[in-house]
Amino acid sequence: MPVLEEQYDIAIVGAGHAGCEAALASARLGLETIMFTVSVDSIALMPCNPNIGGSSKGHLVREIDALGGEMGKNIDKTFIQSKMLNKSKGPAVHSLRAQADKRDYSYTMRQTLENTDHLTIRQAEVCEILTENNQVTGVKTYSGATYFCKAVVLATGTYLKARCIYGDVSNATGPNGLQAANHLTDSLKQLGIEMFRFKTGTPARVDKRSIDFSKMEEQFGDETVTPFSFTTDPASIQKDQVSCWLTYTNERTHQIIRDNLDRSPLFSGMIEGTGPRYCPSIEDKVVKFADKDRHQVFIEPEGLYTNEMYLGGMSSSLPEDVQYAMYRTVPGLENVRIVRNAYAIEYDCINPRQLKPTLEFKKISGLYSGGQFNGSSGYEEAAAQGLIAGINAALHVQKREEVVLDRSQAYIGVLIDDLVTKENHEPYRMMTSRAEYRLILRQDNADLRLSEIGYQIGLIDEQRYQHVLKKKEQIQEEIKRLEHTTIGATAEVQQLLENNNSTPLKSGSTLAELVRRPELTYEALAPVDRNRPELDDDVIEQVNINMKYEGYIKRQMKQVEQFKKLEGKKLAIDFDYAVVPSLRKEAVQKLNLYQPSSIGQASRISGVSPADISVLLVYLEQQRR
Repeated sequence: MPVLEEQYDIAIVGAGHAGCEAALASARLGLETIMFTVSVDSIALMPCNPNIGGSSKGHLVREIDALGGEMGKNIDKTFIQSKMLNKSKGPAVHSLRAQADKRDYSYTMRQTLENTDHLTIRQAEVCEILTENNQVTGVKTYSGATYFCKAVVLATGTYLKARCIYGDVSNATGPNGLQAANHLTDSLKQLGIEMFRFKTGTPARVDKRSIDFSKMEEQFGDETVTPFSFTTDPASIQKDQVSCWLTYTNERTHQIIRDNLDRSPLFSGMIEGTGPRYCPSIEDKVVKFADKDRHQVFIEPEGLYTNEMYLGGMSSSLPEDVQYAMYRTVPGLENVRIVRNAYAIEYDCINPRQLKPTLEFKKISGLYSGGQFNGSSGYEEAAAQGLIAGINAALHVQKREEVVLDRSQAYIGVLIDDLVTKENHEPYRMMTSRAEYRLILRQDNADLRLSEIGYQIGLIDEQRYQHVLKKKEQIQEEIKRLEHTTIGATAEVQQLLENNNSTPLKSGSTLAELVRRPELTYEALAPVDRNRPELDDDVIEQVNINMKYEGYIKRQMKQVEQFKKLEGKKLAIDFDYAVVPSLRKEAVQKLNLYQPSSIGQASRISGVSPADISVLLVYLEQQRR
């Protein structure tokens, strides 16, 4: 019986946030790309929270955009509220977060994909990865069709052998009741890939008409919206925004949960997978934080054309009747009507230590992976990995040098390095505290850090790259001008300083010295800065930050130099560390297991001590001689 056989350069398995970025990167680099999904309606689906960005995640979206990815552009087109978080703190932790119209976000991304050259979308379940001599040769679908290709990116999200659970109800479906992918896991295991079983959860969606907002605190967006994409004109996205709302659980809520813990699949043993530590269910919070008498609940709109509201902070797998009982103890939700039950979802994913920093499997050439399949959580983490996996799959096929971002270059580098070098026994979530060099890895300078890499890859065009180069030049020239411009202690200057609660001058001062004062800014000095050039707001922002934090930035750059030295000391792949004299047994085991690519990466492996690194450095020096 004849079966369908087709030929492509690259196959992407999955069409969530990772799959979309991987497919677009591959196709935009000129590779004939096919993207498989169990349902075309699930493209760029937001099965959990209806937002993009947030603390540290906003950094990832900006970096995706700076490299030539799509997520930032897409949320700029489809947001309904936007807010810069942590504005009361330093610029290193400022993070943009936007509420999305979920339906519009998905449709708009799908439209982009459907109109991208070299990209084919195919609704089919991939059930087998084809290989020959540890090299990917294609994929096979459940229907028996074979698609030959030179590289494959796995971006299966939470669909592999997925199971949605609440109370004693267990449905073998993917998120939002969509079809699960039940056949690929066995193929991966046959290839020797180590699998994990993780779980995540989502709260109920409720009818807006059944909520009493008068008992809640209204949460507004920013008056002036900051775009995610560096290519979006800020003036084009200033619009009326939809409010979110804040309320709190209470002791009555917590008592209902405690009284029904024996009915929670999370505690009864019905759920096998490990859940995310930093995004726990409400029953998990009540047990682990017993001293807390309340927890925040954010009421967030799912879109402009629906009355569904998302109860952020109250994900759960408790039975349906308990969900009603606990939600109705929360102020404003006393008469709430549930549209979709809260549920937990279990799914298969991989142990990411099997991956190179390029996100290619160490033992299977041409097989890449990204997103929740790699043991992470979150749309933004998924998109970032999908972009890198898609880029590197394309570069692999083109026989070009692949891209690895290190921890000093990007949050994406921190994310991937953590996944491939550290023991992750739960879904990984990005946080600003994970980035050692966060003062120089700010969300506001992602374009200055990464656009050149995006340009070299081929995802950033000449016009955009020249714009970034001009911006860099303007920042440097303006800082230089401020350093060399002196103003005297005139009456006008003294009055300006007094108006800004700043100490008067006793003699002349450079403008740079004044900008560095905490109470002053570049903009505040405009009345006494006679030769101030016309500059865009984003250039002014960089001048301000670079001048105020100059000492700290220089100190961090010195730390980066030391880091780069260790990263530059490369280690052989498939090396037997048992031959290194004086290396502790645990270090030998861990190094043989992870096969780090550099001394720097080796130093971050759990169980490898600074003393072990010293032994390795001595050994390398001896071998070099």
